[in-house]
Amino acid sequence: MILVFCGTPPFAVPTLEKLIAAGHSVPLVLTQPDRPRGRGMEVSASPVKQAALQLGLTITQPDKIKANESLRGQLETIHPDAIIVVGYGRIIPQWMIDLPRFGNLNLHASLLPKYRGAAPIQWSIANGDAVTGVTTMRIDAGLDTGDILLQRELAIAGDDTAETLGPKLAAVGADLMIETLRQLEAGGITGTPQEHAKATLAPILKKEDGRIDFARSAIEIFNRLRGFQPWPGAYTLFKGKTLHVHRAEPVPRTEQLRPGEIAIDRARLVAGCGNDTALDLLEIQLEGKRRMTAAEFINGYRPQTGDHLGQ
Repeated sequence: MILVFCGTPPFAVPTLEKLIAAGHSVPLVLTQPDRPRGRGMEVSASPVKQAALQLGLTITQPDKIKANESLRGQLETIHPDAIIVVGYGRIIPQWMIDLPRFGNLNLHASLLPKYRGAAPIQWSIANGDAVTGVTTMRIDAGLDTGDILLQRELAIAGDDTAETLGPKLAAVGADLMIETLRQLEAGGITGTPQEHAKATLAPILKKEDGRIDFARSAIEIFNRLRGFQPWPGAYTLFKGKTLHVHRAEPVPRTEQLRPGEIAIDRARLVAGCGNDTALDLLEIQLEGKRRMTAAEFINGYRPQTGDHLGQ
């Protein structure tokens, strides 16, 4: 097929690469403009742009697309069979939706209608799900509300984080997009309307989502820590300073601890959580300091049993 690809993050790269490997023609790639990224805030290209350059593809990076007549003319000249959208980060205007014969096809990192929105991978882990998956759907005017084409499930491992689960879903999703195009061309699928009453949302993450609420159970806090990697992570306060928790695990509670209260057991730092549970804080980082083990923190900062986190 003749395809236009729209994407920006690392999650979109495997799909672009698979489209080329499968023999499809991609005369144009749309991605977000180069932006400051990383700690040094150096202006850099998106992962999709970097991949497209390596593949020798033509790239455009419009600031706006809704009323972009130049882009519209470019796409009408290409006359694509489908527009593939994977994490592009722009609302697709109606003129783009109407342009290709197979429509605009989106790869979404959840089993729709569950987890519509910007952060489905993060929220699926944070909510303690055992299974997630990917969906190919035909884009309409709503937020992830279009007809479902194909879906594939994937188990979430107990030690998965958003950083480890994302590439797994991206690989499964790339294969699913190739299969979707094959079946569309063969007339094997037409699309199934979503059950909107069963929809849940996966809103964009905010810094506050990473703040640990010790009234939650240890397993809830652990799941949120896994899900919110690399940002906003998991953090609390220790004596008025921000304390980032990089690694932790639920443990059987051996003594009475109120939520947020800590107990020092030789080299272990255990925090009380809700529902009479406890969390072993394994790797932490006080603001302005390096990342360290619990033992290093105990030796360096002398926390005491009975001290409280979160204040």
